[in-house]
Amino acid sequence: MRKILLFIFYFVAVCAVAQNNTEFSGFPSDYTPSPAGKTGIRLMFYNLENLFDPEDDPLKSDEAFTPQGSNYWTPARYREKLVKSYKVISAVGGFEPPAIVGFCELENRKVIYELITTTPLQRFNYQIFHEESGDARGIDVALIYRPSAYTPFTHKAFPVIFPGDTTDRTRNLLMVGGKVFNRDTLFVFVNHWPSKFGGAKETEPRRMHVAKQLKGITDSLMQIYPTAGMVLMGDFNDEPEEPSLREGLKALHPDEKIVSKSLYNLMLRFKEGGTHKFQKTWSIIDQFIVSGNLLSREEGIYTRPEDARIFKADFLVEPDETNLGDRPYRTYIGMKYHGGFSDHLPIYLDIWTR
Repeated sequence: MRKILLFIFYFVAVCAVAQNNTEFSGFPSDYTPSPAGKTGIRLMFYNLENLFDPEDDPLKSDEAFTPQGSNYWTPARYREKLVKSYKVISAVGGFEPPAIVGFCELENRKVIYELITTTPLQRFNYQIFHEESGDARGIDVALIYRPSAYTPFTHKAFPVIFPGDTTDRTRNLLMVGGKVFNRDTLFVFVNHWPSKFGGAKETEPRRMHVAKQLKGITDSLMQIYPTAGMVLMGDFNDEPEEPSLREGLKALHPDEKIVSKSLYNLMLRFKEGGTHKFQKTWSIIDQFIVSGNLLSREEGIYTRPEDARIFKADFLVEPDETNLGDRPYRTYIGMKYHGGFSDHLPIYLDIWTR
């Protein structure tokens, strides 16, 4: 009976997605439902594309996202954004909603709280980890989790301060450590690295600095928790082969020799496609990076390179009339309200239990 009810709920959610969009015609060809029961958990990451509430916060540069601002961000548009975000999370999960979801580009704890309490996500009892960052635009990262699948025992937000300039701040590195089904330890990091605004080469040192800081944190944790698994997820604003990830974070290809305390970028296996499109080019800047012991399959929880996927469902893209092909169906194009979901596609990763 429960599975029948979940199917009905899921079907209704998927149909609702299509109401104000082009014809809905299915999920990606490589899509699989979430692990059922206690066979595993699904992790998801999603750049929400500026999930702001419509109120003006005098301590943040959020004036554009108010009813009187340049984006005319009204309560109705905000509510529609919450509903659309819920539908994406529901679709990525299938019968079993993701156990852990990381987000970036959100204004505050309030918007995530309203996402999980004023939409049908409320039935899953998601809990929140969020800390305010020093980002100039006032956007943060956050993580939600289902306590029935993941039991946190620690968390910390690591501020990023650039050498020689203590006033220039970006998003925190959010770390959460917990137990999967009260058995195996899994640390999850949510990232949103500095963008390439101002030039890729000019801003590369900023991403390299964050990469080295994150590498230092993970190395230290591996010494304290040698058997714990680690998942680094987020919008890294660099592709997997770029220096910040390959040299700064030292994230290896999963085809290389698996060493338990090394890091492996599961998105290096993708030869085409992407999670974000700039002008004519798709790029993979939203990524999953895991510790080697999750790939060794020697004990405890594990994952495989093919368990990391991009959720490019038809309802999340639209024809790109300017550059040909398709593009993410986004909320805004410049300052013009477009009414879509996000300018990024979500990604998901399954981790299995033994």
